[in-house]
Amino acid sequence: MAAGRLTSTTTSNQSASRSGKPAGQSRPRRRRRSGAGRNQQSPATEPQLEVAVSNDDEVTETVAPDNRSFAELGVPDRLVATLAAAGVSNPFPIQAATLPDSLAGKDVLGRGRTGSGKTYAFVLPVLARLAAGGTKRRPNHPRALILAPTRELATQIQASITPLADALGLRSMTIFGGVGHGPQITGLRKGTDIVVACPGRLEDHVQAGHAKLGAVEITVLDEADHMADLGFLPAVRRILEATPATAQRLLFSATLDAGVDVLVRRFMTDPVTHSVDSARSPVSQMTHHVLHVQPDTRLPVLVDLTAAPGRSLVFTRTKYGAKSLTKKLIAQGVPAVELHGNLSQGARTRNLEAFSDGTAKTLVATDIAARGIHVDNVTLVIHADPPIEHKAYLHRSGRTARAGAEGTVVTLMTDDQVRDVRDLTRKAGIAATVTKLNADHPLLAELAPGERSFVEPTSRPVQQDRVASSGGSGSGRGNRRRRASGPAQQATGKRSSQTGSGQATRAAGGSRSSGRSKSRAGSGGPKSYSTSTPGSAARPAGAAAFSAGSRAGTSRRGR
Repeated sequence: MAAGRLTSTTTSNQSASRSGKPAGQSRPRRRRRSGAGRNQQSPATEPQLEVAVSNDDEVTETVAPDNRSFAELGVPDRLVATLAAAGVSNPFPIQAATLPDSLAGKDVLGRGRTGSGKTYAFVLPVLARLAAGGTKRRPNHPRALILAPTRELATQIQASITPLADALGLRSMTIFGGVGHGPQITGLRKGTDIVVACPGRLEDHVQAGHAKLGAVEITVLDEADHMADLGFLPAVRRILEATPATAQRLLFSATLDAGVDVLVRRFMTDPVTHSVDSARSPVSQMTHHVLHVQPDTRLPVLVDLTAAPGRSLVFTRTKYGAKSLTKKLIAQGVPAVELHGNLSQGARTRNLEAFSDGTAKTLVATDIAARGIHVDNVTLVIHADPPIEHKAYLHRSGRTARAGAEGTVVTLMTDDQVRDVRDLTRKAGIAATVTKLNADHPLLAELAPGERSFVEPTSRPVQQDRVASSGGSGSGRGNRRRRASGPAQQATGKRSSQTGSGQATRAAGGSRSSGRSKSRAGSGGPKSYSTSTPGSAARPAGAAAFSAGSRAGTSRRGR
């Protein structure tokens, strides 16, 4: 892609003319692009930024080192105070670059790698402009849409919105599949300002007449390239066509692939495009290692790495692979949970909570998690199965070294994967250190330092929780009792034994249990012990590494 360098910010005639208009006011009718008027300078009050003009995409990219505070960028005082109370005081580069334009009502395309802080970059202008517009919410007529590719990402966006919306007296809700329609229909009927949704379920509500999009003032597409990868773009196009042509549109994406570019050209009016880094650039705080292993040493290496202190995220290519590896890790004493598309939404929520609160320190996931999980302090990402293409590698790896933190990325490679991994890292722009090793190689202690700790399986089957569904099942049978799935259930309501005590005790917390089922790990509940290296003799530990009590009473959250 040909690119030129200059020093200015650029907007179009239309974008400049709309600057400063509150949300909901009339905007010029959209027209087909001629490419003219894209390189005019902004007013002199704007800071000088480095700009690259793309001749292919006909958009303007800005790399914006900006030291202004949220208040100086135009964020309302109540939002600034709420952010400060949450410990957020300094804008990330993507936020500093995009906020002046998005707060002014312009269409914005924000491009940045995963973990660059894109969520606040669109949440803040959506909330600020809705509050400034003053329009009252109406039943079934949301004022803003935020579209996300996965349920996990939608849930975490909602978590970021909630305290900020409360400060402004605004209401938001999530809409996605895997849970009952009823609560979503009720929420829409009561009226909401913001809907955070996955395209498929939102389209269901639109077709049923529960969600009417004629009053939408702002639409956001988050992780647009991932929506393209998942085949959601036809639904996204239909949703955008149902919103007013004059509504503001914000699109955030790591790459501008063909499908995303079609959305930009068709639905965005003279967008100002801000890019804080290259779409392919790896995070500088990451260290990348490729471990050349034999098939029979793959599991011992994974056990050693995941038994170290800190959170680790392990990726597999298939849902079966994630489930199988989770069982094997648990059987070896590693507190692990799984996340993939075969789990119910309730199980996915519980397992993610177990990983987030530290009950399980290892999450084994398919690529469903590469875009939708934002958990702090993930120190190690392991590609147990190398991804098929380089973009997936970058997005998976982006779960660590977030927000300026450091992180380690490890890819396991067998003999038959050497060529594929070499091509993968080359296309991703990664200079990885390749090491051929066995299960007791000293490099493992360097990649994941610290004492290894394990949870010893018992010989008796665990008590599985059976939880009452509250509309969270896709079947819609809200009163049906079903067995909760997912290894997180081993952390709730189960028996645990203290090494050497000979007595089993049931975890406190009042979680209901009805009947026994086979252990998810195939070997029963956990005993706690700690060792300096895998396979050494067990010694008693003062507190369970995989504490049964820590999860008691939480298995129903988010349902």
